[in-house]
Amino acid sequence: MNTHFKHEQTLVVIKPDGIQRSLIGEVIQRYERVGLKLVAIKMVVPTEEFIEKHYTLDPEWRRITGEKSIKGFKDKGLTPPTEDPLELTGLLLGKLKKYMTSGPVIAMVWQGAHSVAIVRKITGGTEPLTSPVGTIRGDYVLDSYQMSESDIRSVRNIIHASGSVAEAKNEIVHWFTKDEIIDYKIVQEQIMYDVNLDGIFG
Repeated sequence: MNTHFKHEQTLVVIKPDGIQRSLIGEVIQRYERVGLKLVAIKMVVPTEEFIEKHYTLDPEWRRITGEKSIKGFKDKGLTPPTEDPLELTGLLLGKLKKYMTSGPVIAMVWQGAHSVAIVRKITGGTEPLTSPVGTIRGDYVLDSYQMSESDIRSVRNIIHASGSVAEAKNEIVHWFTKDEIIDYKIVQEQIMYDVNLDGIFG
């Protein structure tokens, strides 16, 4: 069984707005540049049923997300549409389904040491407005929760990235078959993971 850090995998989905803004290459470059390896990629137009299943793979997602959203509203001095976490998440899910099925998306599996955390760090926080400069969302998006709520839509933030190793495993199985994920080597892995850099002089 592969247990080394270098085998960790994570799911990334470039959302319809990322594709419409021609940011596919930039997104891929950011992850490649840090040393992650792309092991699966495809363009699809997901159905609403597929997207709902994606967001509810974790049975606790609706409750946890609803509670976080209510807190987020209150922290900004705003009144949430409802105090019921499940009702609020139902509204959010409806917006997400509309957003994620509005055009093609690109699903990818990235592999490498700490890939889940590294991808999250490079991608930035869920809200572009508060994502740091240097992250993908901080550099390429100007959307905010406040504006998306005002427009009654999902926040446009270019990318979905798995939030934990366990979440990544569930999401990868949802988006890809085993045969679609390629096990191969790239030269830079010898430099990144060889303990003694033995391969440099041949």
